[in-house]
Amino acid sequence: MIKVLVAGFPGAMGQKVVNMLAHHDDFKLTAIFNPLVTDTAPASYHLPADVQILTDYAQLQPGIADVWVDFTTPKAVAANIEAALNAGIHPVVGTSGMAVEDEQRLIALAAAKHVGGLIAPNFGISAVLLMQFAAQAAKYFPDAEVIEMHHEDKLDAPSGTAKATAKMIAAARQTAPRPTTDDPAHGEKIAGVPVHAVRLPGYVAHEQVLFGAPGEALTIRQDSFDRESFMSGVAVAIAKVQTLDTLVVGLEHLL
Repeated sequence: MIKVLVAGFPGAMGQKVVNMLAHHDDFKLTAIFNPLVTDTAPASYHLPADVQILTDYAQLQPGIADVWVDFTTPKAVAANIEAALNAGIHPVVGTSGMAVEDEQRLIALAAAKHVGGLIAPNFGISAVLLMQFAAQAAKYFPDAEVIEMHHEDKLDAPSGTAKATAKMIAAARQTAPRPTTDDPAHGEKIAGVPVHAVRLPGYVAHEQVLFGAPGEALTIRQDSFDRESFMSGVAVAIAKVQTLDTLVVGLEHLL
């Protein structure tokens, strides 16, 4: 039985994770981390009586959890991962928008602690496949742009998935792309790839990569219509993250 702590329970993804854990025979929700609450009674959140409501990192006692699942905010996530690693808890992180320097610092800390973890730009299997397909296409179509579309409440833009896709495209190119303008209206350049962000009501998570060449074009697109689609990836991460001894970026490391 894998003991799981969830940070970000009030959010839509956090609630989906808690519901998934309740219906999974191999996982057990043991704790919720939320420093903003004053009521620490599990019943107040319709949780089992044995779930601990934690509000401070000092409460991370040995054995409280094997895995820390984080769907919080860009401002909170780095400190959360650091606390998890220091407590010997394997982080599974779906929060995007973390600073690059924080990510690198935490990768070094995980290596020093010998505690593996996962930072996933996206837990959707279709999104992971899109990134891999885009990297393959970039070998033949160096001219590419990324458009990502998310719900209006998403805090970061461009998304972590779009940034990861752009970096994979840049790394896979075998020839240089055509020069493009640096005008901000042409999107934010991530590793030299223009990325466009859309935030609208009614959307959940969607991405398309457009490749162009003389006389032809290729579009790769994935759509997540419900957050439930991410739960299979989260379950895979929880089940396998303890096999890692470093902090890695990308769900493909566990597939």
